Amino acid sequence: MLDAETGALVREGRASHPDGTEVHPDHWWRALSKAFDDAGGLAGVAALSVGGQQHGMVLLDAAGAVLRPALLWNDTRSAGAAAALTEEVGAEDFAQRTGLVPVASFTVTKVRWVRDHEPDIASRVAAVALPHDWLTWRLRGYGPAGASPLGPDLGQLTTDRSDASGTGYWNPASGTYDLELFSLAFGRPAVEAGTESHTERSGAVVLPRVLAPGESPGQVHPAVAGEALPPGHSVLLGAGAGDNAAAALGLDARPGDVVVSVGTSGTVFAVSDEPVGDPSGTVAGFADASGLFLPIAVTLNAARVLTSVAGLLGVDFDELSRLALEAEPGAGGVVLVPYFEGERTPNLPHATASFSGLTIASTTRSNFARAAVEGMLCGLAGGLDALRALGHPAERLFLIGGAVQNPAVQRIAAQVFELPVLVPSPGEYVARGAAVQAAWALTGERPAWDVALDGHPEPDFQPAIAEQYRAEQRKVEQVAG
Repeated sequence: MLDAETGALVREGRASHPDGTEVHPDHWWRALSKAFDDAGGLAGVAALSVGGQQHGMVLLDAAGAVLRPALLWNDTRSAGAAAALTEEVGAEDFAQRTGLVPVASFTVTKVRWVRDHEPDIASRVAAVALPHDWLTWRLRGYGPAGASPLGPDLGQLTTDRSDASGTGYWNPASGTYDLELFSLAFGRPAVEAGTESHTERSGAVVLPRVLAPGESPGQVHPAVAGEALPPGHSVLLGAGAGDNAAAALGLDARPGDVVVSVGTSGTVFAVSDEPVGDPSGTVAGFADASGLFLPIAVTLNAARVLTSVAGLLGVDFDELSRLALEAEPGAGGVVLVPYFEGERTPNLPHATASFSGLTIASTTRSNFARAAVEGMLCGLAGGLDALRALGHPAERLFLIGGAVQNPAVQRIAAQVFELPVLVPSPGEYVARGAAVQAAWALTGERPAWDVALDGHPEPDFQPAIAEQYRAEQRKVEQVAG
């Protein structure tokens, strides 16, 4: 919870929910309630907003009940559906209409997968929402019949432009749903909640109404907040946002800035004045949460690369960092192409990871540690190259995420990226971006809070690292492709 005027942290709360590639949304609801309690409740809170992971598919029936666990962004079972949709529509047409080309991460591929593999569930779908849509709807008092104050009014579902742009059936350039694409994917017509068409087409699948950046969908329902909300106190809700767009807001990123986020997945995104459509599918042309655009490249393999190699070496992150910095740039020729979970950029969902360049001399713990960091960062540098190839200016790079507190990650980033690298102070920038939205909805203006920096590693660009990595990456891609 942040002060609306200064952005200073006032208090915070945390709660976990299960990992995996599919999770029942009820786990998110319980975790959100526990996080409120852990933060001391909602007393003194004037507004809040929800930043949530993109692409997750929440299917609701007419009674507001969740029909199956949500398929998350990292669930790759819909890779075949992505290929089929691309073939049916064409990559160039898809990119022009939605800013992206289907891969397994996007919601459009998941609804196609459900249509083809779970027809009984598909026949009962009355609405398709995303994680933050569903949580905002529940906070307002809507939900399953008999278990929520206001019941299952699907017409009250809302989302924002950043999350809508990650579905694969919304057009960032026009700001409208492409209902024809949804119908092609799911085999049923759809309608945007709260529109005149919604009232006229009662049998269509409901898609959340897309809110403007500073718009509010309403307030937290008193019965939902329970004892956390003092009598007579109301809490305004912000529009909500996808996680990367929320992080951009939290960093106050502007055109010319590039953000590299090293979390479970890795992301490279820039704020742009113009919409983007990349027929190659390398860059997804999302919308941001401020009214601009957020071209983004995503890797499935980021911080867990370090976790996996640290486990292999039997060390913790501090020791992995020490070992990595012990080795020379290029790790003595050892290269890790870290496709442990398949990959999204490039789109190789069935690829696997590989170490190469091993000799008697180069097979050392230090070289393995450094190759892990270099491989992870080179994968992300490929995303930066793709953004630049589309003409996006790159003047400075923000490096965020839990893994970037590792000294080796910061030092080696300055050798892999040919940009000034800035490391903001540790913080929950997705949550901070949601707080920006909340303050925006409350005051009518986007706040501009200062971002404290924790590090600024000395520029030390070493092009040989990327050249060595790209050579091995091409070999892996030839086999996996």
